[in-house]
Amino acid sequence: MAKEQLKLTNLHASVDNTKILKGLSLMIDPGETHVIMGPNGSGKSTLSRVLAGDPSYEVNEGQITFSDKDLLEMEPSERASSGLFLSFQQPLEVPGLRCIDYFYLIYTKKCEREETKPLEIDQFKEKVLLPMMSSFSQKEEALQRSFNDGFSGGEKKKNEILQMRLLNPKLVILDEIDSGLDVDALRTVSNDINQWRKNSEASLLIITHYNRILEYIEPDVVHIMKDGQIAESGTKSLAIDVEKTGYTQ
Repeated sequence: MAKEQLKLTNLHASVDNTKILKGLSLMIDPGETHVIMGPNGSGKSTLSRVLAGDPSYEVNEGQITFSDKDLLEMEPSERASSGLFLSFQQPLEVPGLRCIDYFYLIYTKKCEREETKPLEIDQFKEKVLLPMMSSFSQKEEALQRSFNDGFSGGEKKKNEILQMRLLNPKLVILDEIDSGLDVDALRTVSNDINQWRKNSEASLLIITHYNRILEYIEPDVVHIMKDGQIAESGTKSLAIDVEKTGYTQ
């Protein structure tokens, strides 16, 4: 049996002295897709921030292992270097930093960790970045714009997926990647994720309010989160039931 990619045991976490996660346990194996749904305030985004190492959140109790490493002993940069990627619900805007320069920085840092020689920036653009962008019709002109500055919600989410593709992580956490996307953008972003995963054993943790992304990305397990814990787990049919009856039921 494959060794779990991520394992959370009895995780308790708080922010501003308010406990949000209250004994959450979860295990994700390599290549699996897990979905976490739940009402506002159930702790979904808190979980993603804790995994990424946001210092605003305090882990009060419990354990997290990631690829056999103690995640809680690692700085945020170490977690990213080890293969954990978080797609932000509200991506940051960075005026003055061109997209091409930011993506090239990500690429060169990855080459540095892998001890491989990076391409020059023009070759990187032509051979690596533009082919990735073409899969979801992101325009080349966007590379000269400031990162996410003035971008639409859909454009920002596509930039998140570009970062994911460049880093090729082991565990991808998509925190409401479907928010701000129209039907066409959701389809293209989902298809790009699926295409990338065909040649990867990466695990995927999707955090969402709705099941519409599950029309394009097939989950192995769906979890319902409530009051800081996993209240119920099941198949895709569980998400369909929630859509019909709500979280109360």
